[in-house]
Amino acid sequence: MPPHHQQQPFRWQTVLELSLISPVIYLILGAPGFPTALLPTFTSTSTSPDNTENESPIPVARTSLDTLVSPSPDLVCPPHNYTVHIFATSPLVIYIDNFVSDSEAAHLTELSQNSWQASTIFTSTTESTNPSVRKSDKALLPRDPTVQCLEARALGFQGWPRETFIEQLWTQRYNVSGHYAHHYDWATSSKSARRVSSFMVYLGDECEGGGTNFPRLDVPAGGGGWCEFIECGDAGGGSNGVLTEGVTFKPRKGAAVFWMNFDESGRGYRETIHAGLPVTKGVKVGLNIWSWFQAGHVID
Repeated sequence: MPPHHQQQPFRWQTVLELSLISPVIYLILGAPGFPTALLPTFTSTSTSPDNTENESPIPVARTSLDTLVSPSPDLVCPPHNYTVHIFATSPLVIYIDNFVSDSEAAHLTELSQNSWQASTIFTSTTESTNPSVRKSDKALLPRDPTVQCLEARALGFQGWPRETFIEQLWTQRYNVSGHYAHHYDWATSSKSARRVSSFMVYLGDECEGGGTNFPRLDVPAGGGGWCEFIECGDAGGGSNGVLTEGVTFKPRKGAAVFWMNFDESGRGYRETIHAGLPVTKGVKVGLNIWSWFQAGHVID
C-alpha cells in the first residue's frame, strides 16, 4: 500500500476534546462500580493466568485499603493538555503524549531522590526481591498538590468511574540492566476488588532500551504511523537490536501507555501481559498509576 494510504493514529488534541470520549472509555472499561452489588469488606481471590510460558511464577498484583487514595475535593489543578493515540480497543490500549509536563516530571523525580528502595514482587502471600524478575528501585511519592493533580488527571481520563480509587503513586528507576520480566497487573482480583486499569508513565528517557513490551498485542493494520511511538521492524521491534515479539512502546519523556486490565464481564485480559525491557545505557525513570475498583469503599 502506498505511504500516503497508511493508517494514522487517532488524535485528540486537548483535554476538553477528550472529555467527550471519557464516558465511552468508562463504558469500554466495563463501567467499574456500576451496577455491581456492594460488598463492604475487602476480599480477593487469585485469578492468575496459566504459567505455561514461564518457569518462574508470574508476580501477582496486590494492594490494601490504606493504599487507596482520592484527590482532595477542594483541589485546584492548572489546565493541562495532552494528545491521545488509540492503539487498540479490545483490550483498550492508548498512548498519551505529554501526559505529564517537563516540570511535573522533574518535580516527581526530585521528590523520589531520598526515597529509593529495591523494588519487590509478590508471589502468593510472599513479598521479596528477585533481580532476575524485577531489577529496579522504587519510591513512594508524598501526596503534594502536583501528585494529587496527577491522581485527578488519571481518574478524569477514565470518566471518574464510581468506587474506583488511585493506588498511592510510586516512581520506578531502572539503571543499566534494570528490567521487569513479563507480568500481569491484574493477577489478583475478585468481583468486589480489582486493579481495573494501568498507566505506565515515562518521567525520564535518557536511556537506550527500556521499552514496554506487550508480546500478545499486534500492530494495527497499515500502522506505519505508529513508528513514532513503538519500535518498528521485524517481529515488532526490540531493544538495542534484540528483536521481541508483539509491540514495544518507546519510553518517551512525558508520555504514558494506558490500558484496561479487564473486559466488561470481569475477565482479565491475557493480552495485557507486559514487560519493562532491559535498559542498556543510561537511566529510565517511570511512574506507575494504578486504578483500583473497591466496592463499598469510602475514604473519609
